Amino acid sequence: MQVAVSQAGISAEAAAAACSAAVAHATANGWKINVAVVDRGGNLMAFLRMPGAFIHSIDIAIDKAFTSASFGFPTKAWMGAIGHDEGMKLGFSAQPRLIVFGGGLPVGSGDWLGGIGVSGASEAQDEECARAGLAAIGLA
Repeated sequence: MQVAVSQAGISAEAAAAACSAAVAHATANGWKINVAVVDRGGNLMAFLRMPGAFIHSIDIAIDKAFTSASFGFPTKAWMGAIGHDEGMKLGFSAQPRLIVFGGGLPVGSGDWLGGIGVSGASEAQDEECARAGLAAIGLA
């Protein structure tokens, strides 16, 4: 009987590089964001807040990363997954830390490594910054 299993994870260096790249992309476009990278267990690995980014967006960025790491798909895909099921809408909306709008992406493909979340600009701009972060570490 196997007692322990190993699981791939994101390195601290990759998490920091992804955050830096997302901020660089936001800076180039004149946006102010918060960006977070978490591991597969939802533990914060790296975080950057741009001066002037919304304070409330700090937790939203972290929760976007957490949501994507928890389920392995983009946060904006949640509404499509829920569809018109009112019970699911009510049930999921009651879950703390679950974000159902864009800006959170899984890190990795197949067996994902974690999540990246961006908040502070528009939904599309947040996701664009998250994709820039993933591209910087070769996971776009």
